[in-house]
Formats: sequence, C-alpha cells, structure tokens
Amino acid sequence: MRISVPEFGAVPMMMVRTALASLLLLPLLIWKKQHQIMLKEIVPISIAGIIGSAIPFSLIAYSTLYVTAGFASVLNAATPMFAAAVAFIWLGHRMSKIATLGLVIGIIGVLILVWDKIGFSGGNVALAIMAGIIGTLCYGLAANFTKQKLSGVSSLAITTGSLLAATIFLLPMAIYWWPEKMPSNQAWLNVAILAIACTALAQIIFFRLIARTGATNATTVTFLIPVFGILWGNIFLNEGLEIGMLIAASIILIGTGMSTGLIKRAGKIN
Repeated sequence: MRISVPEFGAVPMMMVRTALASLLLLPLLIWKKQHQIMLKEIVPISIAGIIGSAIPFSLIAYSTLYVTAGFASVLNAATPMFAAAVAFIWLGHRMSKIATLGLVIGIIGVLILVWDKIGFSGGNVALAIMAGIIGTLCYGLAANFTKQKLSGVSSLAITTGSLLAATIFLLPMAIYWWPEKMPSNQAWLNVAILAIACTALAQIIFFRLIARTGATNATTVTFLIPVFGILWGNIFLNEGLEIGMLIAASIILIGTGMSTGLIKRAGKIN
C-alpha cells in the first residue's frame, strides 16, 4: 500500500484489491457448492464486507499516504483493544478490572503514538491518523458483528461474499477517483499480491479464527503486525526506527494483551 497508493489513490486501489480477491475465490466457492450459503446470508455478509473491508481498507490505505508503513502497522495493533471495547459496549461482554485497565493503557499508548504527529504536523497528517484509527475501530466492530451474526457460516462463503460486497460498495467512488495516469506495472503487481496473499487467503483464515476462538481472540494476530510492519518498512522503504514509536507500540501491545485476557492467560500457563 505504501508504495502503490500514491499511483492508484486509496479507494481505487482498494476496489481493485477486493475485486481481484473476490474473483479469485468465486470459482472455488462455486466448486465447493457454497454459493447458496453465501446467498442465504447475503445481507449480514454484505454488512461485514462494508464495515470490515471496504471502509477500513480505504481509510488505512489513505493513511499510508502521509504516515510510514511502520506507524500504520502500530495503529493496527490496537484492533483487539477496539474489538474488546465493542464487545463490552455492544454485546455486553463483561470486562475484568485488568481488562479495563488494559483498555486505558492501550488508549494511552495510541495517544503517545499520535500526539506529536497531530500537534506538530499538517492537517493531512492529522486526518490520515484519524483515518487509520477509525479503520482499526471498523475492524474491531466487524469482527464482533461477524461472530454475532455469522457464527457457523463457512469462512469461504463469508470471505467471498464480503469481498464482493466491498467491491460493489467501492466501485462508484473508484470510478470517480480513478487516476488520470495509468499506474505502473509494479503498482499493479503490488495490488495483485495484496489481493491474493493478504486478502483472499488471509481473510479465509481470519474468519475461521473468529468462528473458533471469538472476535477478540482472533484479532490478537494483529500483535504481529507492528513487528513485521516496522521491519519491512525499515528494510524495503528505508523508514527509520523511532524510539517513541517503539515505546508506543510496546504500551499498546501490553494494553491490548490485558484487555483481551492474553496476558492473564499467559501468566496462568506459566
């Protein structure tokens, strides 16, 4: 995204991403004879696709125009924290004292991460940071919605249908904002990789995780995003390692671990 969004624009690139991913999965869905399952649950699947793919994909893609890949990946690490908060507010899931404290710690970590960027940067940077935070919140909302409304539904049906819905939702805006200059071959290759590996395959695994472990636990995979986001940004994009960002990432991960119960469970195992 960091490399190719400037050529495509956020919404057009994400529309191509979801379109390629859904077209890749559609023959498999039909072959597995699960298209009827998708059609039966098309309304909740479409809602999941809009709030869990179309909107957050576009918002986070927009944020990468103005912040580093490492910074965006640290924001993504707050997804389980938002998922826990949504589960508490919307579904009435009880939160222990340590989970509540973790939520507060995680929010403090996010504030530390974004404070200097909002306070001393241009309006576009502040807007990009807000877009990234809202996108992450959407991930948490979508994970809970999927667990609540689509439990027992095939992960392949959910993934394919949600990506098709995201594509249809984004298509009019993508046409309107389509770049005047055709993106380079490298940019198209990046989108193809993003669609196949990071969308089609990854979302099938993710929705299966939600079904088996719950929304909050499934989103804890985002613990790994800052590690790889910062690493790849440093290796491939020459992004510097900022001490403040590493400190904020650590605080966010600790808070997220507490709010999801992961740290408590790890302590019991030990």
